[in-house]
Amino acid sequence: MCDYSLHAVATRPAEVGETIVATTFRGTSTRGFASEADMSVAVCLLPGTELAFADNVRYDNRWIWTRTISSRVGKFGKVDPHIPDRHHDAIEFPDGKYVLVTQLVEGQRATVLQLPVTQPLGERGHKPQITADSRPTPPRLPIA
Repeated sequence: MCDYSLHAVATRPAEVGETIVATTFRGTSTRGFASEADMSVAVCLLPGTELAFADNVRYDNRWIWTRTISSRVGKFGKVDPHIPDRHHDAIEFPDGKYVLVTQLVEGQRATVLQLPVTQPLGERGHKPQITADSRPTPPRLPIA
């Protein structure tokens, strides 16, 4: 999913193993992730996507100061989804802190480590089937 502010930008879903870059998209004031191969297309992440950054994560704090989180791994998620017209895309770090994606300093690179499971367990392709022949038969007790 991409934040509401990127709806006018071409998008595609993230792929495991690809390197994505924090960038500001042309015609917007919003930052997001793009592929190294095509910086004009926003790479959308699903909540639960795990990322490994190349360096400790830097972000803008109140648009003036830059801060650094001493972590290189994070999980993509949404904050305050019930509040409309606000940026929701965020990265959660192991210490419990969240940073909005739009606050990430441009040029930071991250590798998509893992995508979340998107289908409930009951809807996956492989379902074990139980047939009458495969059920274990209970042991018979001797008749006295």
